[in-house]
Amino acid sequence: MTARTGHPSPFVPAPASRPAVPCGPDGVQQAQALATGAVGITLLHIERSALGIGRRGSVREWLTSIAASPLLASDGAGLFVGAPALAYVLNTAAGSTGRHRETLRALDAAITTLTLRRLDAAHTRIDRGEHTTAAEYDLLYGLTGLGAYLLQRDPHAAALHDVLSYLVRLTLPLPGTDLPGWWVRYDPSGRTSSSFPGGHGNLGMAHGITGPLALLALARRAGASVDGHTDAMLRILGWLDALRQTAPGGPWWPQWVTKDEHRLQTVLHDGPRRPSWCYGTPGLARAQQLAAIALGDNRRKRAAETALLRCITDPAQLEQIGDAGLCHGAAGLLHTVHRVAQDADRPDQFTAQLPDLRALVRAQAPARQPGFLDGTAGTALALHATDQGGTPATGWDACLLLS
Repeated sequence: MTARTGHPSPFVPAPASRPAVPCGPDGVQQAQALATGAVGITLLHIERSALGIGRRGSVREWLTSIAASPLLASDGAGLFVGAPALAYVLNTAAGSTGRHRETLRALDAAITTLTLRRLDAAHTRIDRGEHTTAAEYDLLYGLTGLGAYLLQRDPHAAALHDVLSYLVRLTLPLPGTDLPGWWVRYDPSGRTSSSFPGGHGNLGMAHGITGPLALLALARRAGASVDGHTDAMLRILGWLDALRQTAPGGPWWPQWVTKDEHRLQTVLHDGPRRPSWCYGTPGLARAQQLAAIALGDNRRKRAAETALLRCITDPAQLEQIGDAGLCHGAAGLLHTVHRVAQDADRPDQFTAQLPDLRALVRAQAPARQPGFLDGTAGTALALHATDQGGTPATGWDACLLLS
């Protein structure tokens, strides 16, 4: 893409031009937090630099400040926190230039070790016949997120294939149960509660099984495939099909289901929740579109695209948007639609809606913090992408499994 000069939308302020990363243990985690911290904000500086916008040297200053913090590479590290988050941002900054080669090589070694350690724990858990947790497998903190980073770095990496093989195993029911292998033993907040006796099944992109589906699809498109790959995708898609609901505003899916809802295949929600990347129809539709492309299933591809088109033309669903952010706000909806349009059979049906969706972003109150998922940095990134009319200059949205 040809770089151009310009300014960010006046609605979305640019992040601080000079980093101010706090010190201490909490400051370390904040510095290396992709969702809310400095590494996420750096993504906007990287994109703006690639577009020829912004102050020269800002990316280097932010990266230098982040790298000054002790590296988090414990078992709690994932794509959105710690060494993998820093490596993701460094790799995005490097692009095809070869910069940061030695640093990335060292980080890759640490991330591979972390991934293999967490895979061992996950397989041991399955061998014991215990249900999983979201943190084991999800996009933000689990093995799906680590797989997304490994895919970005090298589709042929052995560690990535190990993650994909684990996801195949995750889709198999545990012996002696009719619950899917991704069934979480806690409620959606990670606690035991009377509202979710026996845990829950999560459908979301951020913390549910749609994230693994998107990773399996993107890996297949990139030429990375493992034994059972197709069957795993079909098992997830079959579960989503069983939970698909119909309403005047179009098809929709619940955020999660209880054990009774799963067994009866009866959803107790009274209608679609807000149209979001993280849990709503947009994220689920994009994952199913990607899966359909990977499987060569044109009927399913059209169904996913129709579900999203109905969603974004339904005023009742759009009225549920309450913020401008990427995660569950208007910017995430805008960017998801933008990515779906690029693979759609009728892209014009979606691009025609982008001006109204941009207006919806601007109609929200600006976020009070500059972070990536819920803050001004993420909102600005989504607006920059539609400003350009094409793909993001740096592919920053790979961490959302939208591309």
